[in-house]
Amino acid sequence: MSLKQSIESEIKKAMLAKDKDRLRALRSIKSLIMLEETKGGEKGLTEEDELKLLTKAAKQRKDSVEIYQQQNREDLATTELSELEIINEFLPKQLSEEELEAELKSIIAEVGAEGPKDMGKVMGAATKKLAGKADGKMISQKVKGLLI
Repeated sequence: MSLKQSIESEIKKAMLAKDKDRLRALRSIKSLIMLEETKGGEKGLTEEDELKLLTKAAKQRKDSVEIYQQQNREDLATTELSELEIINEFLPKQLSEEELEAELKSIIAEVGAEGPKDMGKVMGAATKKLAGKADGKMISQKVKGLLI
């Protein structure tokens, strides 16, 4: 089942349960999908495109939560956190630090990276392989640490 179909079925469930917060978050995800589909033309979205959309939406929510907490707006931060939890339901499970480090070590071995000058090669391969499974900042920090 595509992401759009699963979102639509979750929207129906949220409507029946009268869960306004969940419904709002699901509708925002559906809106993102529909906007992206209209940009792309007839072929629709690939699974990779859907993953990028969700990852971007999750990152936006995280950034908003940080800003709201800095400004002591806990009411808005709570709303964003609840939406983030719902978005995370549709994202693949995030790798732990140990799992991420193991994956990066294997990527470094595959690429044949020897030092910091090879960071670009490692990051290119890592972001493709680990898309949606780990945050880009975390990948970058781990790669820097491993290549030094």
